[in-house]
Amino acid sequence: MRSFVDHKQKEWPKWLVSAEFAVNDKVHTATKVSSFMANYSRELRMESNIRKRGKVKKAIEFVERMKKVHEEAGAALKKA
Repeated sequence: MRSFVDHKQKEWPKWLVSAEFAVNDKVHTATKVSSFMANYSRELRMESNIRKRGKVKKAIEFVERMKKVHEEAGAALKKA
């Protein structure tokens, strides 16, 4: 965050999303994959139009996969 903060430290909130993107897109030295790849099994993409209508079927499949992952993680946490 240091590189996004000015000397008065009032500008950092508007740069938080950019910092999060940079951190999640960086390949970790130990795992050899980015955080985003580890969590979602795909790389981050920066598209020019993020509101562009795409294939809804793929989005639904992704949401269902993520729900399953969250349920499994929750069950493992409860068991632990």
